[in-house]
Amino acid sequence: MAIGARFVVGYALPAKKLPGMFLPSFLEHAESRGIHFVSIDTDNPLEEQGPFDAIMHKIYHEEWYKRLSNYQQTHPSVLVIDPPASIERLHNRLSMLEAVENLQLSEGEETVGIPQQSVVNESQDISNVELLTGLKFPILAKPLVANGSVKAHDMSLIFTAEGLKKVQAPVVLQEFVNHGGILFKVYVAGEYSKCVVRTSLPDVQDDEKNTNEGILSFNQISNRALEQSASAVADLLQAEMPSTNFISGLAKGLTKTLGLHLFNFDLIRDSKAKNRYNVIDINYFPGYEKLPAYESIMTDFFVQLSKDKAPYVITEIPKFALE
Repeated sequence: MAIGARFVVGYALPAKKLPGMFLPSFLEHAESRGIHFVSIDTDNPLEEQGPFDAIMHKIYHEEWYKRLSNYQQTHPSVLVIDPPASIERLHNRLSMLEAVENLQLSEGEETVGIPQQSVVNESQDISNVELLTGLKFPILAKPLVANGSVKAHDMSLIFTAEGLKKVQAPVVLQEFVNHGGILFKVYVAGEYSKCVVRTSLPDVQDDEKNTNEGILSFNQISNRALEQSASAVADLLQAEMPSTNFISGLAKGLTKTLGLHLFNFDLIRDSKAKNRYNVIDINYFPGYEKLPAYESIMTDFFVQLSKDKAPYVITEIPKFALE
């Protein structure tokens, strides 16, 4: 421990995340179990702000990554939560889901995969139908970069080849899978995993596929979901949850494959195959405060870290340019 019997965790987080994360109830509970949090100024040397037993972060710029890497080289026992290269993998919607394809889960009858998808680069002609090899309409068009910005959420639902021409590259084209308007969001914190149910986009019916000029914008998609909100809530209450063993195995598999410890992922159940699930999105360091008893969940995570003392070594500083 860095100071007496306390486990000191330095944190570098966006300002908007601080109020929800560091509620007095959480800080008091953590302190009672020997976990002490210290705010990090990312513009100043870490040497002047430590010592730390661990550093957790959600700051995305190369200068911070270099500062973090340099500090760990001189303090190899410091736990970094999580390695920048592993986090950056989630900022690309293609590499994000590659981890799911490598999973092999053997428990139970449930299977997991990802929707059929294709990537269109800026140099390619998006109206070229050959890019749709293996894909069937309707298709979700999502920006390739997933960095939490407003632009990264600028999605469209495409019904026809004509609608496809209105999408800007680079973009990921992902086959839309009907899933009953139900989404399962799984929160992971180390060895802990929790599945909660949320409303999602309603199913697309056959008679809708040639409407709306071939494309729906993100706002139109949201309005479409709101129009069916009453029935969606009823479906939510009756939703059958995935088995606990399946969720636990999937969470552990992704933790290992991604090399991450704080993340959540969105899971949908294929309406045509009840035991078939698709992971459609993975996010780093989500809002754990939305979970009941999050104070205990997060404190348990840091207490376990203090016992394991296995450093997450930074082996690579990713090159990127995020807006």
